Amino acid sequence: MNKDAVNIYDIARMSGVSIATVSRVMNGSEKVSEKTRKKVMDVIGKVGYTPNVFAQGLGLNTMHTVGILVPTIADQYMSSAVAYLETELIKHGYDCILGNSGFDMEGKQKKTEMLLSKHIDSLILVGSTYAGDGSDTNATEYIRAAAKRVPVFIINGNVNGENIYASVCEDEKAVYEAATSMLRRGRKNIVFLTDSHSYSANKKKNGYERAMKSVGKAAKEAKDGIIYVENHIHRVRDQLLAMENLKCDGIIASNDMIAIGAVKYALAKGMDIPEDIEIIGYNNSTLAISCAPEVTSIDNHTEEICKDTVDRIMKILDGGEEKLSHKISVPCTLIARETTM
Repeated sequence: MNKDAVNIYDIARMSGVSIATVSRVMNGSEKVSEKTRKKVMDVIGKVGYTPNVFAQGLGLNTMHTVGILVPTIADQYMSSAVAYLETELIKHGYDCILGNSGFDMEGKQKKTEMLLSKHIDSLILVGSTYAGDGSDTNATEYIRAAAKRVPVFIINGNVNGENIYASVCEDEKAVYEAATSMLRRGRKNIVFLTDSHSYSANKKKNGYERAMKSVGKAAKEAKDGIIYVENHIHRVRDQLLAMENLKCDGIIASNDMIAIGAVKYALAKGMDIPEDIEIIGYNNSTLAISCAPEVTSIDNHTEEICKDTVDRIMKILDGGEEKLSHKISVPCTLIARETTM
């Protein structure tokens, strides 16, 4: 390798650490473990790298910028997460650059590369869409490529790879417990409403199916209770109203907007809530308390996850890679309101 063409980002990539850590090593900072220091210095010695003044200052005086990527800022969960993340980053003296990728692979890859081109110190991916459906490794290869350049954090999705850190909500357990609590209250026909096949949506679906099977429903019968809808209040209502054979006394929705659509469906049918039908949403967003009756919802603790994510980023930028778990699971909490007994 031509040593004149090597820069601090190459050293970070080859060492498997952040650019901040590389610069801390070169500045003699005590905030770097001996193991990490040796790893970086071995790479520097191998390629014969000599830093310029700007690069050498990047560690203790970094760009102080974190990239945040969301599929759409129009979604309330995404916009809330971005607000929480920016608030926490500012507390640590960091700015953020926001990218909206959309849900298609090309958009995700292009926006990821755009953020990386800004020489960010770390990248945060908000939402389980970035983890695909949890099974296709090809769909997440661009994330592993990004992690060779900066630490990558994923909120509510899991991707395996070096320098990738995930915070995953216990979605499957939360929906399983919500469904079984409905069953214990005598509900016979519970349906699950979702709008995607993402990592998180699939976990929620699995929780619903497990609960149905626990009371003797066969696999096909359980799957018949899963209805894919558009993430739009009135379209959820209208789709359910158009299903003439739909008979349900319980609905669990993968987010609060879909749950409100279910509330409007039940009211349009002249059903009493929660006597005739119980409804549970997800995310415990402001939407859940913005309708009448107010919606029982599963709180996935977005604010706490965002704060923890920023705290973990700061640890890495201080040279603490070896001490950080690559995946943490976050328990959810059911917040009971007027749509359940």
